[in-house]
Amino acid sequence: MHSLRGRLLIAGSVVLAAFLGLTGLTLDRAFQDSARSAVQERLQAQIYLLLGAVDVDAFNRLTLPQALPEARFSTPDSGLYADVMDAPGNLVWRSPSLLGRALPFFPAVRNPGDTQFAPLESADGDLLFLLAFTVSWEVAPGQYQLYTFRVAEDQANFREQLWSFRRSLWGWLLAATAVLLTVQGLILHWSLQPLRRVAAEVTEIESGQRLELSSDYPEELRPLTTNLNALVRQGRTLLERYRNALGDLAHSLKTPLAVLRGELDKSASPDELRQVLTEQVERMNRTVDYQLQRAAASGPLALSVPLPLAPLARRILDSLAKVYAERALELRCEIGSNTVFYGDEGDLMEILGNLADNACKWARRQVVVRAWPAEYEGRAELVMEIEDDGPGISAEQAPLLLNRGQRADPTVAGHGIGLAVVRDLVEEVYYGRLEIGYGALGGARVRARLRFQANQG
Repeated sequence: MHSLRGRLLIAGSVVLAAFLGLTGLTLDRAFQDSARSAVQERLQAQIYLLLGAVDVDAFNRLTLPQALPEARFSTPDSGLYADVMDAPGNLVWRSPSLLGRALPFFPAVRNPGDTQFAPLESADGDLLFLLAFTVSWEVAPGQYQLYTFRVAEDQANFREQLWSFRRSLWGWLLAATAVLLTVQGLILHWSLQPLRRVAAEVTEIESGQRLELSSDYPEELRPLTTNLNALVRQGRTLLERYRNALGDLAHSLKTPLAVLRGELDKSASPDELRQVLTEQVERMNRTVDYQLQRAAASGPLALSVPLPLAPLARRILDSLAKVYAERALELRCEIGSNTVFYGDEGDLMEILGNLADNACKWARRQVVVRAWPAEYEGRAELVMEIEDDGPGISAEQAPLLLNRGQRADPTVAGHGIGLAVVRDLVEEVYYGRLEIGYGALGGARVRARLRFQANQG
């Protein structure tokens, strides 16, 4: 079953059919018990009528008149029969309706006032309800005898009532089942409409007719559509970033290639050509490194798992401690265990690694890495701060260092693209900002503010 609607219809139909079936069986059993009780009460009433008509003759024997209160007792094969037996089991009296018949054997009731009721089958194959009632009759002063009055009724009337009720009951239940199944199908069609709309809009996105899913979905689907939109936007952003990076790379390489072509056309000396070639190759190398690092950025990830920041920061500092081991720098990580990052681990390594590496290059003795969660304009924000005790960065130098290829001191190793890459990641990929100033240690303090979606972090 690949259809949710089909699954729900089958499951709902099975449950509904089982419920209505059990309801029908319960009602049928209840009606049957009620009808049997009514037959027993009716037969008990007939016995009381017979008791009221009993008389004792001169020989102390029970007698009943020819004309009985119930006319059916006087009509052969009327369906209502009666007889009276004494304690030994001898037949004392039988109704005219029993002409040519005999009531089936029934265990004698020995105690006065005892009643026994059961369905039985006569010798002729007729199905009967039979009720026996034993009384102690005073036939003479101080002299009592036990008599058992038995009344039987044909089950035909009972069965006709039962079948009539069953036809009506199951007919109505089947009609109710058909109506409920129709209503259930309509409800499922209406309830699953948002899912069909999601599928249709996803198809439109694939064909380029729509940029993202609409927002007016039920609250149960809203997390799904929100995350799907985030995935779509993320894919569109990555594609746009790749295209921009390729365009920027192609544009940036035109100038050094033109310079090299010009030098070749001028027939420059080998020394001049070597110098120009070295400069332009270095320039192209920085450009390629810069654009590749920009294009490799993933940005905030939809459906991302929170990434603990402290362990990653400690790994970076441990690596830098080995790189700058001869300087014996004091590298401290002041990040709480509950501080997390929503995004790509490679982006975080790029940002934190570049900033920490720059701090280690200029620090005298200490480098401190801090991070904490914050909020800005209703959106979650992660603040990362790297501080050193070096000479610091002046307000005039700060804007220049954020440009590609700029270095504070040309004698210090590097390509001059670290801070530029960090700036692009922070501002363009994570829509945050990069702040450069002086810290409490007296050196530079670089603070990166990364923004995430409102429902993250």
